[in-house]
Amino acid sequence: KAMLESIARSFGYHYGVEKKVRINTVSQSPTKTTAGSGIKGFSSFYDYANAIAPLGNATAEDCANYCITLFSDLTRMVTMQNLFHDGGYSTTGVSNEIMNKMID
Repeated sequence: KAMLESIARSFGYHYGVEKKVRINTVSQSPTKTTAGSGIKGFSSFYDYANAIAPLGNATAEDCANYCITLFSDLTRMVTMQNLFHDGGYSTTGVSNEIMNKMID
């Protein structure tokens, strides 16, 4: 993931200068998919992230809708960014809900 973000930033600069386009990445919250359901412990991680994120996990459809907004002229100056679409998970510490579960 970090490599993809790095490529978007460095390639985004060169391609943006040459073609006048924007290159961004989107970090989505854990999303239940057919592929993800086969990963051991994914359900626990999904539930954990959902409990920590102030807005909960975003759905795949919500992520698709967010990506569509990036085609808008309103975001024409957003480029070479990793944009978080995770209900606040990436910037939230341990929530009260998680702390209470640890106490029980």
